[in-house]
Amino acid sequence: MQSSETTQLARQRQEPSWWRHAVIYQIYPRSFADSDGDGIGDLQGIRDRMSYLARLGVDAIWLSPFYRSPQADAGYDVSDYRDVDPLFGDLDEFDKMLSRAHESGLKVIVDLVPNHTSDEHVWFKEALASPVGSPARDRYIFRKGKGANSELPPNNWQSMFGGSAWTRVDGTDQWYLHMFDTKQPDLNWHNPEVHEEFIRTLRFWLDRGVDGFRVDVAHGMIKKEGLPDAEEGQVTNVDGDRGPMWDQDGVHDIYREWRKVLDEYDGDRSMVAEAWVSPERMARYIRSDEMCQAFNFPYMMTPWNADAYRRVIQRSLDEFGKVNAPSTWVLSNHDVTRHATRFGMPNPGTVLRGISLHTEQPDEVLGLRRARASIFMTLGLPGSAYIYQGEELGLPENTTMDDSFRQDPTYFRTNGKDVGRDGCRVPIPWKAKAPAYGFGPDNSAHTWLPQPDSFARYAIDVEEKDPLSTLALYRRVLKLRQWYDLGNGEVEWLDAPHKDVLMFRNRDVIAVINMGDQTVPLPDLQILAQSQPETMDGLLPGNSAVWMFAHKR
Repeated sequence: MQSSETTQLARQRQEPSWWRHAVIYQIYPRSFADSDGDGIGDLQGIRDRMSYLARLGVDAIWLSPFYRSPQADAGYDVSDYRDVDPLFGDLDEFDKMLSRAHESGLKVIVDLVPNHTSDEHVWFKEALASPVGSPARDRYIFRKGKGANSELPPNNWQSMFGGSAWTRVDGTDQWYLHMFDTKQPDLNWHNPEVHEEFIRTLRFWLDRGVDGFRVDVAHGMIKKEGLPDAEEGQVTNVDGDRGPMWDQDGVHDIYREWRKVLDEYDGDRSMVAEAWVSPERMARYIRSDEMCQAFNFPYMMTPWNADAYRRVIQRSLDEFGKVNAPSTWVLSNHDVTRHATRFGMPNPGTVLRGISLHTEQPDEVLGLRRARASIFMTLGLPGSAYIYQGEELGLPENTTMDDSFRQDPTYFRTNGKDVGRDGCRVPIPWKAKAPAYGFGPDNSAHTWLPQPDSFARYAIDVEEKDPLSTLALYRRVLKLRQWYDLGNGEVEWLDAPHKDVLMFRNRDVIAVINMGDQTVPLPDLQILAQSQPETMDGLLPGNSAVWMFAHKR
């Protein structure tokens, strides 16, 4: 790259509002890299592989929880928000990892889980040991049960993991609320002490130098006054009825409070909301005095269809633009089936989780082809993009995992009806011919979830040697995205040559994504990158994409 190009990239990385255009790489610490051979990834493993992330060309990393936890829900059941679980290291190792990331030019976002704690948190232990109506109980949501002997839960709310959202305290008439697992009691955000505790937690990590927070279940912390019964079918739904347990107006007061704390620190610290709501409601979370970003789940849920994507993209840009906020674009994360697998299903994108993979196996070749094409859409759009670890390899879901290995509470609470999220959380492959595909140190073959044999062909050492690999493609497209400053651009829709083609311009780049099966003509322009190695000859094959220079040669 020429020196002028290097200067431009450096200038972009130094912009105050880095999060408006950043590409952020999600690390699921358990499954990224294991430094000590126990089969579970850790912070040193992340630190040791930081150069790989820097070479990839991302701007920041987001770490799923690494806090002290009994690991009932893979760390989303936090017992101490201001310490590192020994599984992953300690605070000293966190500081070393953070320093290495900053030296590599990468920002670091950490997960925050404010909707609930672990049942092994000191607060919940104190609550169970305290009488009804005590200050300790008021930190959580306890209610008397219904029925003559309080044998029924206080309302009909259902856990997101299956079954009732209430668990009775043995020998009492009291039940506690948990919108997820029984070991994840919901906090009472009407209690000032809860507010104060999380502000202390924010400051603890900000003082250490983190660049932002991803806020888990950001739409769930406030429940409707009186905890009324939900109507039939009221669940988390990006375009449906939000129900009495989700997206209540009071959550915004919390984020205004937090934004004031973040604004006290230099470096333009950020927050991103995990809020399963419609784009119209999502825009409320990213007003100028609240969050900086919100995950665009409607985009992730869109089926492989050009018209559907155009509609959801424009809708997102319109709604986010009303509050002068950037949109985010994401296709996979630790909670959903990997999109390289979804796109190979008969109805790709229509189901994010719980696919009956035992009986309905995806087309791996077609899924990978569509996944490679999809990055020309995702990374071609203005705003911020998120990449889930292994996505840059074209990594598929582990669809052949034996049920004996499953650990997701969703699987157990639904009696196996929902296979859960373990398939997308499998440790990623580093070396094709090493034990555990190089996930751990030399000769360490143990991994906390089993890796399928197919992972060998997706190993990083294999893809790094192949100029046509998905990894090579991501590196090229990420470099072009930075060079043309697409994150800070605008979408101009262009007339496509076919109804199955999505075509738009962003700055000097024209993106053409063919989501159909038939070949379509291309504009007579220079190709900057293409998702498949076929010779184009002025034609774009089905389920493939290109970026083209917008000006005639």
